[in-house]
Amino acid sequence: MNQPEHSQLGKASAYVDQYDASLLFPIPRAPKREEVGITGTPPFVGADLWTAYELSWLNPRGKPQVALAHITVPCESTHIVESKSFKLYLNSFNNTTFADADTVKARIRADISAAVWQGGPVQSSVGVKLVGPELFDQEPIHELDGLSLDRLDIECTRYQPAPELLTAAFDEQPVSEVLVSNLLKSNCLVTGQPDWGSVQIRYTGAQIDQEGLLQYLVSFRNHNEFHEQCVERIFMDLWTRCKPTKLTVYARYTRRGGLDISPFRTSHPGPVPVGVRTARQ
Repeated sequence: MNQPEHSQLGKASAYVDQYDASLLFPIPRAPKREEVGITGTPPFVGADLWTAYELSWLNPRGKPQVALAHITVPCESTHIVESKSFKLYLNSFNNTTFADADTVKARIRADISAAVWQGGPVQSSVGVKLVGPELFDQEPIHELDGLSLDRLDIECTRYQPAPELLTAAFDEQPVSEVLVSNLLKSNCLVTGQPDWGSVQIRYTGAQIDQEGLLQYLVSFRNHNEFHEQCVERIFMDLWTRCKPTKLTVYARYTRRGGLDISPFRTSHPGPVPVGVRTARQ
């Protein structure tokens, strides 16, 4: 079983510029999910929304082509792909000839699907969308909608996840709210490099104490965990301690190495968010 410390993270890497799908490094989701109390079917659905800003290949005449890639990895998949390996994999397209953009898209979909399902039954497919230069101007920038928690003047003293900070008014009428913060920060599980993000929490249920929620989000500041795992930890802490009837947690992390990852987890089925990046991404 692949472990994060066995990946290329934090190590000198040769940059291969000829197509090589073996560069992808899948990591099983199950061990980190067990840490937050998920041993069977998770109480959420969703996806990991990747944007690749540095995708290039050669056309049949040797002329370089460029595109943005939006890649949707279902959270039902058994594995995630470690982000540096994803970057190395995309670099391997740089001096490789492909017939056209559709061929590149099909290749990425097949390779990522094989990596995240690892030969098991495919419950839902990986989505890939390529955006060519003629459409770059149509890529929107928009901040997450909702009431900003960052307006609160609070004292912060906890910098490791502290779910005990989460409380809700169970003796009052339920509410529906959308709350956002730009103060989410965690660190890479292996290298300790900072990961900066914005998070949106949409819920129905007993009203969550906003000061405690913001202090809780800030408490991830020195925590080492991958993006997908942080969002699932936030979801499970809110789900178990505040007991909402509906809950969605959506985080947009800033890019590193030409890639950003935006995990989305929700208790009720519905469409994934439209891929609109924030100003920091």
